[in-house]
Amino acid sequence: MLIVMKFGGSSVGSAERIAQAAQLAVDTAAKGHQVVVVTSAMSKVTDALIDAARLASTGQWSPALRQELFDRHEAAADALIRNDPARHAAVLDALGQRLERFEKLCFGLSLVHELTPRLLDAISGTGEMLAAPLVAAAIAARGRPSKAVDATELIVTTDQYGGAEPLMDATRVKMAARLQPSIARGEIPVVTGFIAATADGVMTTLGRGGSDYSASIVGAALDAAEIWIWTDVDGVMTANPSEVPEARTLSEISYSEASELAYYGARVLHYKTILPAFRQRIPVRILNSFNPGHPGTRVSVEGNRAARSVKAVTSIRGVILVAISGTGMQAIPGIAAKTFDVVAAQQANVLMISQASSENNICFVLSAVEAPRVVTALRAALEFELMRGHIDEIAAEQQVAIVAAVGDRMRGTPGIAATVFGALGEAGINVIAISQGSSERNISLVVTERDAAGAVRAIHRAFQLDKAS
Repeated sequence: MLIVMKFGGSSVGSAERIAQAAQLAVDTAAKGHQVVVVTSAMSKVTDALIDAARLASTGQWSPALRQELFDRHEAAADALIRNDPARHAAVLDALGQRLERFEKLCFGLSLVHELTPRLLDAISGTGEMLAAPLVAAAIAARGRPSKAVDATELIVTTDQYGGAEPLMDATRVKMAARLQPSIARGEIPVVTGFIAATADGVMTTLGRGGSDYSASIVGAALDAAEIWIWTDVDGVMTANPSEVPEARTLSEISYSEASELAYYGARVLHYKTILPAFRQRIPVRILNSFNPGHPGTRVSVEGNRAARSVKAVTSIRGVILVAISGTGMQAIPGIAAKTFDVVAAQQANVLMISQASSENNICFVLSAVEAPRVVTALRAALEFELMRGHIDEIAAEQQVAIVAAVGDRMRGTPGIAATVFGALGEAGINVIAISQGSSERNISLVVTERDAAGAVRAIHRAFQLDKAS
């Protein structure tokens, strides 16, 4: 079967980690599977590239970073393929060409002083273009033919720079033409994660979780049997182990559960990244390259139907609760519509919404970064309602957190909410706001930030999530 194996930055962060990734790919191919690898940049490289671009936009460009990046990748090449002079020279030549392009872009940016989203994409995607030749060379050094392939030749996207969306029909055609022949010959292509290109060939990036997104797109376009995401954790856990030491790894969850957990802060696949795989019903496995013997977590359409109701508990910090309240709001139409028109105009992401049935209060949660400008815009937009007394106050409550209990089998199961709030009551934790969607896959609540860890522990304990179902 065809398996797409994606390796994150920590899994290719050094020569030793690249060698481990290469061996995992070769071992999988030796079991009779066809393999395509998708690689991230080496750890911390993308951040360095973005910082360099922003600095260059102020006119402060120094070529020192080019040499630092070359030295780091050259050292990895020396450790991986020093005994193969021809391959070593080819990799260094590829690294030099990519870094020359990066340097020219930054030099030009230092002259024009304007960092456009398109230019930032062209610079920030350089790290994957540096890592792919190293990973391919390490695989080839282990006896399996392998070549690095830039995803700009494979994945066609919109021109939404910084967060482009794939055009799957065009991508499928390119993927079949470029990758299928080499896969059929038993080669292991190494595709650059994170980056892609428009139909006109202009480089784009896929935004947050970009390399995971790349793996999902590649898997969907090639009709892969499975997608394996190699990272530095054993899989999806029932809670953050730094808050709940007894948290355990879940063997299987559904796509919907993964989406809920990712949305509410869990270290798991970002909900957008699994959409192409979900649409093709391709299972995704989250595995630990530092502990490859662990079975990890399998994400599938159906999940584990025999599992308990609540699967996991997670939390989001660094958020602000915005509340619009007033006795005059009752039966006044349009306040909610006007409120969320303002939020949309500010391009802010609402994490949770709650409204009192009396209509005297609407509250919602935003990130701490977005909330101040939204509150300012709301006070301007609702000035008439404030003046007329329809609204008494627009308040922003800081130092709060969202805690969410998640599980597919919560739907239709009586007593879930009672258990959640009973556990919080016993722990002496006050709930500020509550929200539950009609899907019944999660119960979300707002507590003070200082109570968040205690709330997670209390709910985890109440549903005995430390025990396998």
